Amino acid sequence: MSTRTDEHTSGTTDAIDVNDPQVTRFDIVREGARRDDIEIVHYEAQFPVPGTKAERRITRTIALMFLLVGLFATAFVVAYIWWPWQYKPGTGAGKLYTPVLGLTLGLALLLVGFGILAWGKKLLPKEVSIQDRHIEPASDEERKITGNTLVYMADELGVRRRPLLGISLLAGLAPVGAVAAAPLIGGLIEQPHKNNQYFTTGWKPIDGKLIHLTHHDGTPVRPEDVSPGGQITVFPGIEGGATNKHADSPVLLIHLRENDAAQAKAANDQDGKQNFMWGNYIAYSKICTHAGCPASLYEQQTNRLLCPCHQSQFLITDNARPIFGPASRRLPQLPLAVEEGFFVAQSDFTETVGPDFWERP
Repeated sequence: MSTRTDEHTSGTTDAIDVNDPQVTRFDIVREGARRDDIEIVHYEAQFPVPGTKAERRITRTIALMFLLVGLFATAFVVAYIWWPWQYKPGTGAGKLYTPVLGLTLGLALLLVGFGILAWGKKLLPKEVSIQDRHIEPASDEERKITGNTLVYMADELGVRRRPLLGISLLAGLAPVGAVAAAPLIGGLIEQPHKNNQYFTTGWKPIDGKLIHLTHHDGTPVRPEDVSPGGQITVFPGIEGGATNKHADSPVLLIHLRENDAAQAKAANDQDGKQNFMWGNYIAYSKICTHAGCPASLYEQQTNRLLCPCHQSQFLITDNARPIFGPASRRLPQLPLAVEEGFFVAQSDFTETVGPDFWERP
């Protein structure tokens, strides 16, 4: 740091009349500092002569940063609303939805930081002050001093002298505000229940034909495939049922022991699900209602189903009610039936699968 000091540090240390119209704003600021036991050790303007080529060059650079902030923030909002986001097998623009959002928002925030740092490092005066702490109440004069100090600091930002910075800052940060608002109002742009998409999985009957429960290789599941106290993962018996195309459809089929099945039936009866079980068999979605992880660790001694991601636990014999961890909503139950010796789903799930933003407490 240079040892040359600005003329602001010169002058008498005697008290001045802050109401004197002849004193400058910085004189009032300096008087306020003296009264607050602040010693201005060093105060130096970055550009003692305003309007130099170097100052204009830095101003344009910072303004460009803020304008780019606005550009990238606008791109984020546009991509958030109009970029195709639905999953489709193969390649396509939908695969770039998350990377585009991350890139545009990341660059916008990065340039905000660079712009503010450059403004502070390259344009604001260099000042070193030392203050002793005290707790005396403020007088009217001290309040005036504080007000003038704030105004003086605003002047030192140089927005009046460098209007390009103010315009670029406004143009850049306004879209950033839209970025913050986009996720909050994004769900209002398009109806979330459009085409009943949140309530439709691979278990929905096709032309009135019920969907078979199948193994990963597509072979139908029979009751004898699951031993008492055991469980298997099953998929809808449709094209791509065991692929990511129907990632919301994996189900845990559990063969409860006699006493446990009786408890589960009683809980179902109380919840209006009298026909959801078939015999001692019960089926639940494997998609955790907290963050969408696979809840697949079944403990048959306690009839608890554990999600390994965040340790949410669901009690299978009580409608998969969450009893531990961050999950706040039970796992949807798939209504079961048997046709010609093979399991089928009586219908699709009657509750939404996975994380459900409008049902969170």
